[in-house]
Amino acid sequence: MTIDTTNLADWQIDVAGVRIGHGTDVLIEDIDGIGTPGKRAGDRAIPGEDGSYPGRDTLAPREIRIRAGIRTPGDAAAAFDRLADLENAADTRVRLTPGATDVLRIRRPGRLPRRQHGRLIGVQAVSIAAAAFGWIPIEINFAGSDPAWYSDTTSGLTMSLDTSGHSGGGITAPLRAPMTTGTAGTTARPGWAVNTGNRPAWPALRITGPVVNPRVWIDGQPDAVLNFAVSLGAGETLDVETRPGVRNVVRNGQGSAATVLTRGSRLDLFQLPPGRSEVRWAAQDATGTSRLALIWRDAYSAL
Repeated sequence: MTIDTTNLADWQIDVAGVRIGHGTDVLIEDIDGIGTPGKRAGDRAIPGEDGSYPGRDTLAPREIRIRAGIRTPGDAAAAFDRLADLENAADTRVRLTPGATDVLRIRRPGRLPRRQHGRLIGVQAVSIAAAAFGWIPIEINFAGSDPAWYSDTTSGLTMSLDTSGHSGGGITAPLRAPMTTGTAGTTARPGWAVNTGNRPAWPALRITGPVVNPRVWIDGQPDAVLNFAVSLGAGETLDVETRPGVRNVVRNGQGSAATVLTRGSRLDLFQLPPGRSEVRWAAQDATGTSRLALIWRDAYSAL
């Protein structure tokens, strides 16, 4: 069965490409895992005393369980076909590919869809006693890889090292002296990134050459600095992923190039805080044709 999951209606869920919920033949009874995710407490016992010392608590990934029922009145074959759609979604090559994830998307009334990355663990038929009548109660288990919810659409910006180019920062009136246009060499180029969520967002970066020793940072975030000891020729790329579980640096789409990231550069600290941030980068590029592109999904603590 081919199902359009590009647009979700209120109270609908897209589970790894299969849409269920309001208006479909899979009725949702209840969902667990929508509230506050579990915490991993970092408290430590105080030696020789009662009580404990409060440590650093971290949030566990979400575990989402959906209880639902396939309803195709009087059509047992259609009910089993629908069950097969969900079972097939759980048996894709994602499970065989390290780092690959499924996507679970939910739309609640009054909001745009939000998504969770993780793995569709399984789909179980709770009972087939009423399958002949077109009713199969099921349970869907999805193991999230992150406690946050993310925007269903991406945001991005592209910046050159030449302030006369387009995209990224631009020029805002009124102009004030001194004003510099055109760069060849090491120059910082600002760009504005807006995260409308209430949690830090993890951007993916692509640097396109020709460029030597690029440096990328976020103003006001002293730890959000990435330095790369690398020389890229024209058209060569360096892709950087900062999201937990898939952090990596890849050169020209082939293999890890994590060694070009200099000491002190922390992918786990390179985050876009809620609100508007100023992203800057600097590098050596005599041609003015190199580019830095960022793409991210706004992040939220709740659905």
